[in-house]
Amino acid sequence: MTINSHVTTFDGLPVVRFAPDLALPADPSAVAWRVEAADYDSSPQELTETLEALLAAVPAGSIRALVVGQWGSPYENPAPVDLLVSLAPRLTGLRALFLGEMTFEECEISWIRHGDVSGLLTAYPALEVLRVRGADGLTLRPTRHPALRELAFESGGLPAAVVRAVGESDLPALTHLELWLGVDDYGRDATVADLAPVLGGDRLPALRTLGLCNTDLADEVAAAVATAGVVPRLTALDLSMGTLTDVGGEALLAGQPLTHLRRLDLRHHFLSEELAGRLVARLAGVDVDVDDARKAEEYDGRVYRYTMVGE
Repeated sequence: MTINSHVTTFDGLPVVRFAPDLALPADPSAVAWRVEAADYDSSPQELTETLEALLAAVPAGSIRALVVGQWGSPYENPAPVDLLVSLAPRLTGLRALFLGEMTFEECEISWIRHGDVSGLLTAYPALEVLRVRGADGLTLRPTRHPALRELAFESGGLPAAVVRAVGESDLPALTHLELWLGVDDYGRDATVADLAPVLGGDRLPALRTLGLCNTDLADEVAAAVATAGVVPRLTALDLSMGTLTDVGGEALLAGQPLTHLRRLDLRHHFLSEELAGRLVARLAGVDVDVDDARKAEEYDGRVYRYTMVGE
């Protein structure tokens, strides 16, 4: 499966694609503004011009949420971090940013080029939500950010250095962390060992929702979660979109209690019907999602299990 549709809401706001001839809403702060180049092979200058047009039409301080789509040949040109950083003195009301919100037709997730996104956190100290799609060339430096409450990296393969940087950052307000770890074929060199600081939770005192998703390490992640210090304070745990098998399912059953959770998301999995049923029965008071059961495929004597989002 690939990402084939755009988000329609972001940070609780309806997404509105900006165009110069758009009839503006009465309250520009009540929508998430989507900006993008017209085509995947447009010049990056087009996105710059679109952002300038948005700022000319809408009071910059009223822009609360921004969704950045294709920026022109995103498989070659890195995300416009420098441009967004330069606009920080004008975008004083920005609280939520989605960088790289593209479908597979615009750019496959593993092809979306990035660079160092750390500057966004430095330039926007009041930012509360940062979501990044794509991880080709992605880097992040450990940082302290007092306001960030949601952080997500969507990828087909997440670099280990990014995972470690998240774990080494001080994010005292962070309640939601989502890491699409991906597979090594699409750039993942992160291991479960790299998740140790996150799973320990010492630098994430407010964390309540943790997603370790879309990975062929799902069984190893489940085993680590089974003893992780951060788990007792969570209200939701997301291990969806990966290759979870009965090995990982048994680890969850044998590990620390999960009955305190409100939700456990395991959809798109390779659990047997029997094991999935045992998990649901054991966690009777938890919303356990075991939808989208998958079957392994076999070719030339080898067994293959696929994550939900890859290339």
